[in-house]
Amino acid sequence: MPASKNEGVLSLATQEGRILLTFDRDYGKLIYRRGMAAPVGVVYLRFVPTTPLQPAEVVLDLAQVVNLENRYTVVEPHQIRQRPLR
Repeated sequence: MPASKNEGVLSLATQEGRILLTFDRDYGKLIYRRGMAAPVGVVYLRFVPTTPLQPAEVVLDLAQVVNLENRYTVVEPHQIRQRPLR
């Protein structure tokens, strides 16, 4: 949803029961600081992709080794961090 407000994207992901994939750190602020309802999961990709396919490859690999549901997952070049969603 390019050019959409973050609140709208978060609300739609929550309503549709989706895992939100993003390069935008603001979703953590909306969920943890402003108390907005969380979607099934959030994956924050905190790196600059080297190829157009890299984000998809990273998420597919990640989904095979960690649970993405009910978690806010931060993916950095050399580490993965997770914290529970409300």
